[in-house]
Amino acid sequence: MTIVSIPGSSGYLDANDRKVSYFSNPYVLGLTFVAGIGGLLFGYDTGVISGALLYIKDEFPEVNQSSFLQETIVSMALVGAMIGAAAGGWINDYFGRKKATLSADVVFVLGSVVMGAAPDPYILILGRLLVGLGVGVASVTAPVYIAEASPSEIRGGLVSTNVLMITGGQFLSYLVNLAFTEIPGTWRWMLGVAGVPAAIQFVLMLFLPESPRWLYMKKDKSEAAAVLAKIYDPYRLEEELDQLATALEEERLRKQAISYLDVFRKKEIRLAFFAGAGLQAFQQFTGINTVMYYSPTIVQMAGFKSNQLALLLSLIVALMNAMGTIVGIYLIDQFGRKKLALTSLSGVIVSLILLAVAFILESSTSGSVGAYGWIAVIGLALYIAFFAPGMGPVPWTVNSEIYPESYRGMCGGMSATVNWISNLIVAQSFLSLAEAAGTGVTFLILAGIAVMAFVFVAVFVPETKGLSFEEMERIWKEKAWGNGSGKEALLEARS
Repeated sequence: MTIVSIPGSSGYLDANDRKVSYFSNPYVLGLTFVAGIGGLLFGYDTGVISGALLYIKDEFPEVNQSSFLQETIVSMALVGAMIGAAAGGWINDYFGRKKATLSADVVFVLGSVVMGAAPDPYILILGRLLVGLGVGVASVTAPVYIAEASPSEIRGGLVSTNVLMITGGQFLSYLVNLAFTEIPGTWRWMLGVAGVPAAIQFVLMLFLPESPRWLYMKKDKSEAAAVLAKIYDPYRLEEELDQLATALEEERLRKQAISYLDVFRKKEIRLAFFAGAGLQAFQQFTGINTVMYYSPTIVQMAGFKSNQLALLLSLIVALMNAMGTIVGIYLIDQFGRKKLALTSLSGVIVSLILLAVAFILESSTSGSVGAYGWIAVIGLALYIAFFAPGMGPVPWTVNSEIYPESYRGMCGGMSATVNWISNLIVAQSFLSLAEAAGTGVTFLILAGIAVMAFVFVAVFVPETKGLSFEEMERIWKEKAWGNGSGKEALLEARS
């Protein structure tokens, strides 16, 4: 088989004149979008709190008077997500991707009800914790479910659709925030309606199958073959079943239980986890959720004091985030994961420096909004324009691809936990750091971290474009033990 690239597509495979493209199989797209509602919940939760926080401060004086309490309301969802992601890997491996999704929906709906009815900030924080648990499990499950139901040629684009749902959820949250600004109980509606998409996903997921790879490896080969038959034509189906049979036999030969310590004991798994977890950490430490959680607050720091205007400008930022992710879906299978991440980080570095300079210069002026305030808003927009197509989807896509079958749920959960821990650190520290060191210096620190991220990707992250799961496993073995010549040899073997 020979992989060929055709303009205007996400990636194609020439197999008996049957070409696989992003839109060629409505069944796969349906699985992707229903699973991707988990990403929508992720995005809505991260975006909605940025606007709701403005009105929570108005209702509860103790919140308005405490940056720490504001950060806790924002970051408690991240504590829950951290716990949910850590447990999510085990839930995925033991119960399957489908049951993991259903359980996440139930917890998310419960958390939304608690938030909407919260009589004080502390019950609100409890609701945020519950919502975070659901988001954490979903953040592990959705990309793995999509990846395991995707042909390798378009896997990057399909997994990136989950990231599009995240950014779409963030955009939706800003629309909801604007819609409820003049309605009594403003922030309660903003937070409470988050349960609606979770309930919709729960109902739709009841009618979808389990991941075919999980079924084959853990439960029922005939059921797995029936699902795969809806994804591949007969020629490709036989090849996929052969690969699964080989993978299953390798698992049986190992004859040992997989433990978390094995991730660090086995060199090839350790290298894969280091690359995957590092990408997740740098995604957060380069500041994306600083922007998404606090963008209205950042806009107000730049001199735009109106709540409504701050939300409107933040809505534009969120729209650019969603549109940038659509660009990423196209580029990730054409351009490759590594090149896309490096290009993205280059723009992020420049944008963060622009933001830093704008805030440093703005702090020396006073009065109404000036040129520096507008430069800060432009810097935010440029940051999103560069981040969204690359460092938005690449970490999630790479982490859905690089781990062997027996470690995929475990390592996926561990790397997602790293993402949420990093997210928590950023969310819990941004306002305090901005108060202590200044907003401009804070963005300068993020720019320095982005430079470190660029070096990390260049050195430690391999290109995974177009490789099967089995080929990816061989790549890590070769990196660990020096056998073979790497990806080029694999691609030659496939030609």
